[in-house]
Amino acid sequence: MTSTEDKAAEAFGVLTDAAIERSRRRLGIPLRLPNPPHNYEVTQDGTRHFAFGYGDDNPLYCDPGYAAGTRWGGLIAPPTFLYTMGEDAAPEPDAETKALLKGDPFAGLGSYQAVMEFEWWRPLHLGERCRQLRTQVGVQPKRSRFGGRTVHVMHDFLYINGSGELQALRRGTWINAERDASKKRAKEKLVQEPYSDDVLAEVDAAYAAETRRGSEPRYFEDVRIGDELQQRAKGPLTTTDVVVWHLGWGMQLTPPGAFRLLANVRRKAPGLFPRNPLNVPDTVQRLHWDPVRAEELGLPNSYDYGGMRETWLAHLVTDWMGDDAWLWKLRCEHRKFNYLGDLTWVRGEVVDKVQVDGRNEVHLAVRCENQRGEVSTPGTAVVLLPTRDHQVVLPEPPAADLDGMVEYELERFGVG
Repeated sequence: MTSTEDKAAEAFGVLTDAAIERSRRRLGIPLRLPNPPHNYEVTQDGTRHFAFGYGDDNPLYCDPGYAAGTRWGGLIAPPTFLYTMGEDAAPEPDAETKALLKGDPFAGLGSYQAVMEFEWWRPLHLGERCRQLRTQVGVQPKRSRFGGRTVHVMHDFLYINGSGELQALRRGTWINAERDASKKRAKEKLVQEPYSDDVLAEVDAAYAAETRRGSEPRYFEDVRIGDELQQRAKGPLTTTDVVVWHLGWGMQLTPPGAFRLLANVRRKAPGLFPRNPLNVPDTVQRLHWDPVRAEELGLPNSYDYGGMRETWLAHLVTDWMGDDAWLWKLRCEHRKFNYLGDLTWVRGEVVDKVQVDGRNEVHLAVRCENQRGEVSTPGTAVVLLPTRDHQVVLPEPPAADLDGMVEYELERFGVG
């Protein structure tokens, strides 16, 4: 089917077979990144702003003097700092590829992040730059009680560091659903009551009790199945928390800049700036801090980003494991919204420990749980710990370069 026939068979805001097929034809094709990275290189200010934005003052990420005395020999970036990094590694597309990539097959649908998976193979060091390659690796239609007919689209974000080595993989799954169907089927009723002083005191006590393993190694021999990780409190979530998060994370979705700079973007893509109640165009992204916009989309309140909770879970794990360990894998499923005003408890426990190919792996079950007792984001993590005789050896990626990784991922997920 040609591009013109594709569009004739598709309809804005409607999930069609033609849209699914056009999306499938994009598998493995490098996609140009829509915006430049928030950080071109790892800096002390950049990592500090990012870490402070999720409530972490780990000196490994914030203090070069401290970090110089660790096994890493200097400051490194927090695991999910890669969200802010990565110059575009996609080649300039030819005319045929441009035609295939023009427009969004699922334009007008609601798009919700459902899963994010990470693998880290190398740290990002102070002063280092990296490149990022984005490509679609999976398309799978599914039925959902929430959104009726949906399609799950999987994207890889592959990172290579300044030395050309594969640094990390971020693999995300987004659920695309018709907005009207989502509104009709959504049954969640949000009830938020003011917090008592006793509850707020409990939160403050949890903050005061936080400890970090830091320079004291956590040895593989000492870990037991069933060990609990010291919980972390996050919240109650305020608009201020979202603003501070953006200081370190960047905008991600909305092109950077304000006033004239953003007006230049708006002229090219007016659909990305629906008007607010004062008839002023404003970013679609504002649903994360503007409850009125959230309600227009059928949601009871504004909510956080999946990347925030992923980072909270990484914070839980890195505080527990210490400087000498390595967070290798993290997988998160975002099952419920985390609304403004919600309190999140970040918790986890050891579920297994194994020695494989020279790696000392500790497997964790982790989760974000709100004040209503609902688990909004369950997850799993794999940590590599040192032993008393050997330090951690960093894991090897399953391929040698970007092309090899894309081929590897398509073999795993490309048939949908």
